[in-house]
Amino acid sequence: MRREEHESFAAYTGLALDQIEILDAFDRPVFPPDVADDYDALFIGGASEASVLEPDRYAFVAPAIELLLHCIEREHPVFASCFGFQLAVLALGGDIVRDELDFEMGTLPIRLGEASRRDPLFRDVPDGFPAVAVHKESAKSTPPGCETLAFTDCCCHAFRVTGKPFWAFQFHPEVDRKRLVERLTVFKDQYTEGDDHLDEVLSSACETPESNALPRKFVERVLLGE
Repeated sequence: MRREEHESFAAYTGLALDQIEILDAFDRPVFPPDVADDYDALFIGGASEASVLEPDRYAFVAPAIELLLHCIEREHPVFASCFGFQLAVLALGGDIVRDELDFEMGTLPIRLGEASRRDPLFRDVPDGFPAVAVHKESAKSTPPGCETLAFTDCCCHAFRVTGKPFWAFQFHPEVDRKRLVERLTVFKDQYTEGDDHLDEVLSSACETPESNALPRKFVERVLLGE
């Protein structure tokens, strides 16, 4: 999963693998809030069993929140996906809830918020675009000081910190259908009720090109200013 996350971000940003340096929070759970200052941007992913609601168990949760707050303060570009989204919600004073029974899984139609029309990443994304989402923890509303960019009936799915180059996504812009199959196969015991349930979810999954275009838009429109 660590290798796959690296490869996925590289593939959909258009960057080479060696242009993305990894801070593995499991290996280095304590780090300073300025750890990303010498880089052009910060990407935060997360495909693991870790939970933002268990900071005592996962020691990197608190330092990661401080890192995000530091990036917001100095207007350092951030692209946060799934676990990164949940960290951002907590950092900004929002709430994360956990649902073990009725949670989103597979490829879902994502609705656009009003602010998406003027957003550099979402302005040309069609309403109802499909995206990969697998999560038991979610934010029912956008945190304070942010603009809602995308949502489902279940939860907030994307927001931007108002006036800052900071985007967060509950869905996975860096994950396509092929990667979804690989990830759910690895985590099937955590998210599915067995092989039949897994097959049902995967057979209904579709390709997600509009979602997968977002990381490259972040690089081109935000970092490069194209």
